[in-house]
Amino acid sequence: MKLLKWGFIGCGEVTEKKSGPAFNEVEGSEVIAVMSRSEKKARSYAERHHISKWYTDAQELIDDPDVNAIYIATPPSSHATFAIMAMRAGKPVYVEKPLAASYDDCARINRISEQTGVPCFVAYYRRYLPYFRKVKEIIRQGGIGDIMNVQIRFSCPPRDLDYSSGGSLPWRLQPDIAGGGYFYDLAPHQLDLLQDLFGVITEAEGMCANRAGLYSAEDSVSACFRFESGLPGSGSWCFVGHKSAKEDRIEVIGDKGMLCFSVYNYDPIQLVTSEGTTSITVPNPPYVQLPIITAVIEDLQGFGACSCTSVSATPVNWVLDRILGKF
Repeated sequence: MKLLKWGFIGCGEVTEKKSGPAFNEVEGSEVIAVMSRSEKKARSYAERHHISKWYTDAQELIDDPDVNAIYIATPPSSHATFAIMAMRAGKPVYVEKPLAASYDDCARINRISEQTGVPCFVAYYRRYLPYFRKVKEIIRQGGIGDIMNVQIRFSCPPRDLDYSSGGSLPWRLQPDIAGGGYFYDLAPHQLDLLQDLFGVITEAEGMCANRAGLYSAEDSVSACFRFESGLPGSGSWCFVGHKSAKEDRIEVIGDKGMLCFSVYNYDPIQLVTSEGTTSITVPNPPYVQLPIITAVIEDLQGFGACSCTSVSATPVNWVLDRILGKF
C-alpha cells in the first residue's frame, strides 16, 4: 500500500475539525507538513496537531521530498496557483471548494491535470455524507416519482463581521479573493449536490443585488437554471434577511411526492407523498470530510475511485459565474 504523506497549504478553520484530523484517520495516510504565510500560525498548528514540519513558503512545502500529496485549504483566489504548482511537481492535489475563484481558473487546473497526468480532487464532501446519500437513494428509487422541478431557498441575517469596513472584511466578502460574496462561498455545495443528483446544468442566468450596502459583493441573488435532462430549477439566496426569514432548504418536486432537505443544518429529511409525511434523521460522522478523504486516499492508492475530481467540480463554477453575470 502506498503511504500518502500530506502537506497542507493553509491551516485555517476548515482544517481544524472538518478535514485536518481525517487525514490521519485513514490507513496509509499521514500529515507530515503544514504551511501558512504566518510563521506563528504555521508553528502553532504543527505543534498542536503533532506535525513534524512547518513552512511559510508554499513552494518549499511542495518541494519537500517527503511530501507526496498536497491539500490546499486557502481562499479560492490562490487555489489555481497552488494546484498547478503541485501538479507540475508530480504531486496529487485535494483542494477546498470551490475549485477556484472563476470558471477560467478551473479550466486552467484541468488542462494542467490532463497534461501532467496528476489528479486533482475537490472537497465537495457532502456527496459522500450519509445524509445526502439517503437523499440520493430516495430519488433514485423513485420515492417521489419522476422529478418535475427543483428549488433552492437560502436566507440568513448578516453576521457581526459583515458590519466591518474596508480591509477588515472577511475574505469571503472580497470578490477578488473569494470570487464573489457569500453566494460564491455557500452556493457551490448546493449546486454540486444537485448536479450530482440530476446531471450537469447547461443553462443558467441570474439577477444579483446589493440591498443592504454592508459590503461591495452581492448580498441577494435570484437564479433560474436547467439541467442537461431538461429539468428546470431555481434558487433564491439572501444573506441580509431578517432572522425570521432564516432558511436552508432544497425542495425536489416529483409527480408522486416531494422531498425536502437542508444543506448546512442537516435538518431531518422530509418525504411527502400521498401516504403522508415521513421525517428521516441521518447522522453524519464527527469529521464531515472523512468519507471523501477516504475515497481520495483509496483512489490514489489504486483500489478505489473518487468522483469529486476537478473536472466534475468545474460545472459548479460555470453556473456561479453565469448567475453573477461574469460572462
